[in-house]
Amino acid sequence: YKELARVANTSPRAIGRIMAQNQHPEKFPCYKVVASNGALCGYSAKGGLLKKKKLLEGEGIECSAKGRVDKTYFFTFGGAA
Repeated sequence: YKELARVANTSPRAIGRIMAQNQHPEKFPCYKVVASNGALCGYSAKGGLLKKKKLLEGEGIECSAKGRVDKTYFFTFGGAA
């Protein structure tokens, strides 16, 4: 959320609100957005965080037992987050 907010010149909270309103998660994969500390955070699509974790793992992204993604999987837009 923090990295998207930086690029969009807005707040992470605003990014969260936008992601929660995504009507087409298959087209715009908002499940790939995680907190800057790796926490999966909210996922408003049916299935919630368990579904988000399964979708990420289905793409080969490992999630810890505590529901965190390792920062080695993070993407930044041209610089450090």
